[in-house]
Amino acid sequence: MTWEILFIIGLLVFALVSFSLEKISTDITAILVFVMLIGVSYLSGSKNLPGVESLFDVFSNPAPITVAAMFIVSAALDKCGAIDYLAAVFKQGRNLPYPALIVVMVLFVGFVSAFINNTPVVVVLLPAILALARDMGLPASKLLIPLSYASIMGGTCTLLGTSTNILASGIISRSGEPPLSMFELGMVGLPLAACGTLYLALFGYRLLPVRETLTQILSPEERREFITEAYVRAHSPMVGKSLVEGGLKKTRGIRVMEVIRDGVATAGDPMEIHLKEGDRLVLACRPHGIVDAGSLEGVDFVGEIGEGLEQIAAQEGSIVEGVIGPKSTIAGKTIREINFRQRFRMIIVAIHREGKNVRDQLHTLPLEFGDTLLMMGTDKAIENLRRSDDILLLDQPRLQATSFRKKMPLVIAAVVGIVGLNAFNILPIEISVFIGVGFLFLTGCLKPKEGYAAIDWSILMLIFGMLALGKGMESSGATEWLATLLQTLSGNPILILALLYLVTMILTETLSNNATIVLMAPIALQLGTQLGVDPRPFIITCCIASSASFSTPIGYQTNTYVYGVGGYRFTDFAKIGIGLNLTYFLFTVLLVPRIWSF
Repeated sequence: MTWEILFIIGLLVFALVSFSLEKISTDITAILVFVMLIGVSYLSGSKNLPGVESLFDVFSNPAPITVAAMFIVSAALDKCGAIDYLAAVFKQGRNLPYPALIVVMVLFVGFVSAFINNTPVVVVLLPAILALARDMGLPASKLLIPLSYASIMGGTCTLLGTSTNILASGIISRSGEPPLSMFELGMVGLPLAACGTLYLALFGYRLLPVRETLTQILSPEERREFITEAYVRAHSPMVGKSLVEGGLKKTRGIRVMEVIRDGVATAGDPMEIHLKEGDRLVLACRPHGIVDAGSLEGVDFVGEIGEGLEQIAAQEGSIVEGVIGPKSTIAGKTIREINFRQRFRMIIVAIHREGKNVRDQLHTLPLEFGDTLLMMGTDKAIENLRRSDDILLLDQPRLQATSFRKKMPLVIAAVVGIVGLNAFNILPIEISVFIGVGFLFLTGCLKPKEGYAAIDWSILMLIFGMLALGKGMESSGATEWLATLLQTLSGNPILILALLYLVTMILTETLSNNATIVLMAPIALQLGTQLGVDPRPFIITCCIASSASFSTPIGYQTNTYVYGVGGYRFTDFAKIGIGLNLTYFLFTVLLVPRIWSF
């Protein structure tokens, strides 16, 4: 074993550990891998490592660019309301028994996810599924994991179903193998989806837990809060003091949303601001809290003012749940850093993360993708928040503007064109997707600025970094060494296929699916070369295994998204997902060699 192989294996281990620990984001880990590869390659001058120019060639790879273009297409479908329209149709299934509902859900969600990015499908359908659960009297936790699984199963059926398939196709085409066709994966993906649907319909209700959502952690009195105003009187003993110093923190049933001074909301924590005469306090009070707050010396409620100040009547505040979306600009920042109260005119009551409800030290907790927030505010503030991409409210499905809905036929025509041009071998997928994006921009279905904003650049940077690592593995001989290691465990291609699936499955449950396919696809190609057989069965197996992430909430983005909303625990995914993982494993190993012979 050469030092170059040791170096690349060390980089691979570093990436795997960093992805698993999540101390730094996956895209930053990928960038660090890229930088270390460039640095060592440049300084050592080794011919067994890819040169700087070769490493930068990953940015010319059409596969990541195709993935970026599909983000734009998905954004157009989202904006025109196509997914929302389908969600409204799906809600008609409220009278179905649970097993039949699961079958309809998987067929419906799987079909949509087969042609567009499955994350926006799950994001848009979440409020509809929650409303359906309320109508049926079902815990939402009985439906949200199947929703995520359905999107995953649909994604394994077509080339466009998930970015892993696009990346795998790009990797094998660059090695000289024919790229994946549009519906090639469907020959194994559809039977697997049928098995997965049957598994969920038969065992889902029994294996899925009954979990509480964030609103259920509140007592009936806590859910009835009122928003009102108070003001600081002249010569009040509260002047010059913070609310904490004035004893408000000891008062139960009242929270301060903001302090308004000279008509402007002050920045910072309202509990720590030193008050001045005439300051107005916007308060969220439980019924008994209004009485308690009235005992504060020198502070009067607006309704009791007799000094000519503008009065705002007390109104009932609404409690709503929202989830941090994939396009959120507030992810990674604390509530204090983004001035949540002033920015959204809402207060956060609790946060649900990784199966736990957090209600303490909220101001110092950085928000993350998939966090579920329990918030309270006026109806006007809630409606303003509903139009934001930062937080998806879960109380009701969205309603798209009529002007956007008129563009729906054009957007659907673009998707049909992309699929058709590739399915009939008229154009490669990267060209047909770019034609579709250009059509969407020219027809005004989506503004270029909106399209570029829809791209998840962190995923692209992750892909580029892992492609660079893949180049390093091939140049150094690490790919050949790892393939040989797998081959020595068994010389039988079917047993090696099974082992390849298990290794890929384990990686994708802890890493991202994109990182997994970029690392495993070259090994699959190398296995075919060493065994002297067609590598296609190994590639197809890697595609299925890298997407079939059912046992953890962190292996696939849609799992992470429903994790907090459904109030799940980490083990809930393992309880139902391990059986589904085994089902996919057994049927993949049985079907793939029969469809794609060695």
